[in-house]
Amino acid sequence: MNQFSDLIAHAAAHPDQRIMDFFDINDRAADFSAAFGDFVFDYSKTSIDPEARALLIALAERMGVAQKREAMFTGAKINETEGRAVLHTAWRNPEGSVMVDGVDVMPKLRETLARMEAFAADVREGRFRGQGGAITDVVNIGIGGSDLGPVMATLALAPYHDGPRVHFVSNIDGAHIHDVLKGLNPETTLVIVASKTFTTIETMTNAETARKWMAAKVADPAAQFAAISTASDRTAAFGIDAARVFGFEDWVGGRYSVWSPIGLSVMIAVGPANFAEFLRGGAAMDKHFREAPFARNLPVLLALVGIWHNQVLGHATRAVLPYDQRLLRLPAYLQQLEMESNGKRVSMDGADLPYNSGPVVWGEPGTNGQHAFYQLIHQGTRVVPCEFLLAAQGHEPDLDHQHMLLMANCLAQSEALLRGRSLEEATEIMRKKGLTGAELERQARHRVFPGNRPSTTLLYPKLTPFTFGAIIALYEHRVFVEGVILGINSYDQWGVELGKELALALAPVLEGTSDGAGKDGSTRALAAKIRAMR
Repeated sequence: MNQFSDLIAHAAAHPDQRIMDFFDINDRAADFSAAFGDFVFDYSKTSIDPEARALLIALAERMGVAQKREAMFTGAKINETEGRAVLHTAWRNPEGSVMVDGVDVMPKLRETLARMEAFAADVREGRFRGQGGAITDVVNIGIGGSDLGPVMATLALAPYHDGPRVHFVSNIDGAHIHDVLKGLNPETTLVIVASKTFTTIETMTNAETARKWMAAKVADPAAQFAAISTASDRTAAFGIDAARVFGFEDWVGGRYSVWSPIGLSVMIAVGPANFAEFLRGGAAMDKHFREAPFARNLPVLLALVGIWHNQVLGHATRAVLPYDQRLLRLPAYLQQLEMESNGKRVSMDGADLPYNSGPVVWGEPGTNGQHAFYQLIHQGTRVVPCEFLLAAQGHEPDLDHQHMLLMANCLAQSEALLRGRSLEEATEIMRKKGLTGAELERQARHRVFPGNRPSTTLLYPKLTPFTFGAIIALYEHRVFVEGVILGINSYDQWGVELGKELALALAPVLEGTSDGAGKDGSTRALAAKIRAMR
């Protein structure tokens, strides 16, 4: 027995439930949707019925979501395996005070945020200059949360860009930094190195490459570097002036850090005022999360839908499908946010989980995905719950006819997943095309859509900085709620560490200075083949 037993029993008692049938009983769309300001979260196209919803809400209450939520916001060390608070929320609401170990952390946070704003303004307005003139380009070097968040945000807020061009380098593959730097002028480029410890091997290797590239043209390359780091000794050794070093505490995890100095590149691109709107959107979602009843609480409901699909019904994956091209990197961002947070195998007390933890998260913007993987979603043998995101307005009024087509496609896909197409309907379509007999039946069967496939839709007016901030905070809190219900620590990531350790040990094997003793036969053989190919 586990916390999902009554929900699993309820689902098993209704094995043939058709989602479409719910719409014949009451105002399903109104009853199974919730609002946050102008946002609408519609989960009516799922198999959750009123009893299942009541059981899910009771589960959230029983597992202490409300109590752990307040513990997070007030600075308790809910990241128990690392003995840390979890306070990324503090960066988007810099007012008031939050105590950690008896110290109010907010004055230092406010000071750093003010320094960020001043530096961003100096870069944007030409007071901070390169050694060949005003800054035209910014290169952010980071990896994981130090890259995915700013990349995603910069793309999402493209209509608000009025500062220098911003570029991103993350991969240790030399092709990445080569291709980014080759079109830039070292004399007017600012490089931001984002690494809390200033030791991340991918980031620091790329930083050294960027410094060498810049040194070929400018007298003092470090003068055009800034750092997002708490390792002041290492940033000083690199040559970066302390005035251009912006730190953040260990109570902000990498994948939750876009609100912090990690977002400096975004602030330079869109300006401090728009970045402040982004923070304000996140803070508004925080307030909603803390105050709204569970039955009308968007992060809680989004999490409960995820629990229903994964832990109760056994759907191991979910597709995130933004019908918003500027949310191109949102699926990848949520991949890290959810899979690094909730991809765990033991509970908080170290015991093996008796159920599956977080799902596989993936996706692509619509309508591109319709011409790629939607075939599997509609007619494949596995059920993939889908999460659609859609803005009612675009940023290009002269292209509104295209936005109407985009919205029509989004609604059509969720309707098609819900309704499907029966064999009788497919047969009639093919009969009208002149087919008869066995060929009629054969062709009709290929055109059957089972339907009854679940989806949710998050509808918002327009992708503004405020809206974008609220969306990211929504998904962060969704991950938190799911983690609490699963009984796991969503804020450590020990699974990232082993590969890093082994990579360091493998470098001498690849260089031929070690025989690879202790390595498995496959790894030794592959290393030998690599040496032979070089």
